[in-house]
Amino acid sequence: MATRTLKEAVMHDHREIELFYDQYKKAVDAENKDKWSNQFTWEVARHSVSEEIVVYPLFEKKLGEEGKKMADKDRADHREVKTLLARLESLSVGTPEHENLLTKVKDVLAEHIRGEEQHDLPLLESKLQTEESYNAEREFQRTKALVPTRPHPMAPDKPPYETLAGFLAFPIDKIRDLFSKFPKEEEVKAAKAKAGI
Repeated sequence: MATRTLKEAVMHDHREIELFYDQYKKAVDAENKDKWSNQFTWEVARHSVSEEIVVYPLFEKKLGEEGKKMADKDRADHREVKTLLARLESLSVGTPEHENLLTKVKDVLAEHIRGEEQHDLPLLESKLQTEESYNAEREFQRTKALVPTRPHPMAPDKPPYETLAGFLAFPIDKIRDLFSKFPKEEEVKAAKAKAGI
């Protein structure tokens, strides 16, 4: 994969999250809705924790008091999303309650994504040297491979405690993932290709 900046990597994840929600909405049967709902949740969980571990500490380090306010707001957005996603797990896919709650998650995320892409990430990138951004992007990607794949709204959302909590939750989430339905890799690749992601 070509080298990307941190901003580009985060925005790429945002496009995937939006795509997975769209695939859920397009699914016509409960089995496919379940697969895409799980894929959406899986990606949101990994992305959120990775931002909290890699991106938000950079806001605080590089942008001072404004960066701390940005990180606090974004962590609060993530807590709301994780709480909603945790509630979603108790609902049956295909029910109006599930549909409405997933739409609410998407709406909260849409506002959050808009703020990050229009304000937070450009401001951070303006303070990062090119190599710093590339290094942060690699760290962001590595972190996504090791973090929980399910929402844990009660877990700490700041390093180092979040990192420890994530490592403890990761194996349990992976076991749960084994018993959950997801789209096949080819389905995900085809959806991404069609969307130009």
